[in-house]
Amino acid sequence: MPQNIWKNKIFLDTNIIVDIIDKNRTNHFYSVKLIELAIENNIEIAISEDMLTTVFYVVKDKNKVLNYLDYITTKWNIYHYGNELIKEAINISLKQKVDLEDVLQCLCAKYNNCNIMITNDKKFYNCGIKIMTSKEFMEKFKNENSLI
Repeated sequence: MPQNIWKNKIFLDTNIIVDIIDKNRTNHFYSVKLIELAIENNIEIAISEDMLTTVFYVVKDKNKVLNYLDYITTKWNIYHYGNELIKEAINISLKQKVDLEDVLQCLCAKYNNCNIMITNDKKFYNCGIKIMTSKEFMEKFKNENSLI
């Protein structure tokens, strides 16, 4: 019997959080639905702590961002990188010429036993865990659960 990925922990990339907060972004609908599905189905949600400042910097409505970040800090797992993870990410980025932020996020997810990395980036570094967009996650969840 296949493993039920819906009972595991998902890690969200920064763009997912920005998509949720900013209604004008292309993936807003799917990212909001992703969070709703995760909450309704008791799926653990995780992010890295550096996302908090990045999201605050990127989104224009600072009050809205602060309120959402306040909510996140009470409901989601927030992980730090640590020296070992940072050094590994730098080495990978130098050797493979890939985006450091993506590598940091993926390794943070992997180090903290997340099973799925959710990102709306077209090209995201793969560190060995499942990577899905918010739309793919929703569609897969909907299809697999409609069979139950």
